[in-house]
Amino acid sequence: MLYRALAAATCLAAAFLLDGCGKSAAKPPQPPTVSTAVAQSGTIYPNELLPGLIAPFQNVAISSTLVEPALQVDVAEGDRVRRGEILAVLDTTDLRAQMEADIAQAKSDAAGATHTSDQGLLTIQQSQQSVVNTQEALTQARQTLARDSLDLSRYQQLDAKGYIAQQQVAQQLALVRNDRAAVNSAAASVRSAQEQVVSNGTLQNPNGLQASSVAQAVALEKVALAQADQIRASIVKATIYSPIDGVVVNRNLNVGEYPGTRQIFTLQQVDPIYAILHASGTQVASVAVGTPAKIVASDLGALGRNQTGRVAGVLNEVNPGSTDFQIKVLLRNPSGKLRPGMAIEGNVALPPLTGVKIPATAFLDDNHDTIMTVGDDSTVKTVKVQEAGNDGTVAVVSGIAPGTRVVSDGQTSVGDGEKVAVR
Repeated sequence: MLYRALAAATCLAAAFLLDGCGKSAAKPPQPPTVSTAVAQSGTIYPNELLPGLIAPFQNVAISSTLVEPALQVDVAEGDRVRRGEILAVLDTTDLRAQMEADIAQAKSDAAGATHTSDQGLLTIQQSQQSVVNTQEALTQARQTLARDSLDLSRYQQLDAKGYIAQQQVAQQLALVRNDRAAVNSAAASVRSAQEQVVSNGTLQNPNGLQASSVAQAVALEKVALAQADQIRASIVKATIYSPIDGVVVNRNLNVGEYPGTRQIFTLQQVDPIYAILHASGTQVASVAVGTPAKIVASDLGALGRNQTGRVAGVLNEVNPGSTDFQIKVLLRNPSGKLRPGMAIEGNVALPPLTGVKIPATAFLDDNHDTIMTVGDDSTVKTVKVQEAGNDGTVAVVSGIAPGTRVVSDGQTSVGDGEKVAVR
């Protein structure tokens, strides 16, 4: 019994000692540890990461106004072509026959013009000679009238003295009357010849009827030559060339077919090529033409990660009433690896920003207007800030002073007024 009592007492004392030791070993809870960074003044180079698609530099739709069938078609869809390369040739047999006919007509008209010119020159010369001849006839008629009138005057004087017969005087009077009629007729002939000269023109001033006939004949020759030139131009158009270096994306013409009014080829120029990035109004506000941009085409794997270019244009809303803006980035594509329709991501550089820098991960939410700071007493405080921009790693804000200690991870589970351990 005594032995059992001593054993129980010993166990009770041991338990008491153990309980006392356990209470003396308990430690107070430690504050959470957070990573911090000290805000500093500096400059960052922000950018915008935007989705988009690859688009051709230009689409060229080719059609033909000719109604001739295709004699040969030298390209297929997917072929790469160079500027000036022949795409197709149309049959020009009918056109060449028509051109030969027009040239022959022009030669005929030229001969006709020469004949009309020679004939007109002869007519002008004859008209001028006719004036000379009629003037000479008029002069002769006047001389005859003067002579016969003088004789009549003498006969009348002799008749008054009874030296000649009345019949002779009457005959001379009739002769003088005939001479006057001859003078009038000759004068009329002169006027008619002069009118012919005026109508036909002269050698010194060939602007009359004959000259117009010559001009008409020459004009007919020119018309025929112009028609021949027009057909010649159509023959040139019958050979269809590529206007660009590019790719044939649509062929709608086969040998023997007539082009009609449809589009027979579609070509795309793919070097250079465009990356079309979609953005909101806020995102395009600071983007300027010439800004550098990096393009990642995930379809190309590692080959698509080093595409660089520059902004060629910032387009306003694509559809009226929408907020979808477009940024066109011009890229070199000599290998042709970038193809229209590929999905891409573009990183467009924005103007540099100078101010107070903090980690881009310090913001508490997506609005990027709240961060947590740690005071000298290791107490967390929530502070309102305004973000000016970020480069994906560092943000520039206003609302805090340089030297402020900022909690680097805004998603850490600490609250306002809580004590922390700074890492």
